[in-house]
Amino acid sequence: MSSRLDDGFSTIIGFYANKTACDADTTDTASDFSLFFEKEVTPPGMAGGGANDTSTMRNSIWRTKAPKGLITLSDASFTAAYDPEVLNEIVAGLNANKYIRIIFPNGNAWEFWGWLDEFTPGASVEGEQPTADCTIIPSNQDDAGAETAPIYLATAVGH
Repeated sequence: MSSRLDDGFSTIIGFYANKTACDADTTDTASDFSLFFEKEVTPPGMAGGGANDTSTMRNSIWRTKAPKGLITLSDASFTAAYDPEVLNEIVAGLNANKYIRIIFPNGNAWEFWGWLDEFTPGASVEGEQPTADCTIIPSNQDDAGAETAPIYLATAVGH
């Protein structure tokens, strides 16, 4: 059975010390790094990394290829409203490997390890809310260095 989202509102992000802390957050209010109010969210994508060339001098007409063995989880990004009052907390949160949960409007979630890599404030404009563009880099490894695959969970949180 297939399903789809008809509206991206409201997709939100939580940053947690580990998966246990994330799982314990059943109301999505205990994020370790809840300094942002998301306006737009771009979840990470996936890529196979291109082809390995398997052609040899014995090929006669066609170059041959094979898929790589590793998969890349690409960067995620979001635009968020923020208050400059939290800039010190943002600095402290940069480059800290966290368990990240992106919750989609239907309550399903995409969870993975990664860190906040970039926080770039936008222009401050009269009559507009201050925002910043942020980038998350997936690490795919927990704090002990163990390779950890991203997880998709159906109805992870009441949202």
